[in-house]
Amino acid sequence: MFSPIEIAAVVGVAILVFGADKLPKLARSAGQAKKEFMVGQAEADVAAERARDEARRKAEAEASAAAAATSVNGVGQPAVVPNPLTGAPGPTTPARPLE
Repeated sequence: MFSPIEIAAVVGVAILVFGADKLPKLARSAGQAKKEFMVGQAEADVAAERARDEARRKAEAEASAAAAATSVNGVGQPAVVPNPLTGAPGPTTPARPLE
């Protein structure tokens, strides 16, 4: 990957640019920044999982409510649902299910 001469050259330039006393501080702050980033990423993962679970529960509740609403007065006729594209109401008299 990198030869030892290239690594030594980069370290030497870093010492010249930043100074020998500031390099440990820079390394420490870079480590702390990485740690904070990882903690933030873990918190975001937990929040995303919580949001997915909440959306899943909401979808299941809506599906069960829709299943319960498919029968009107216990006869088994589907409920009238408006067209989602136009907003126009569905048929005024829903067709009776085949028996």
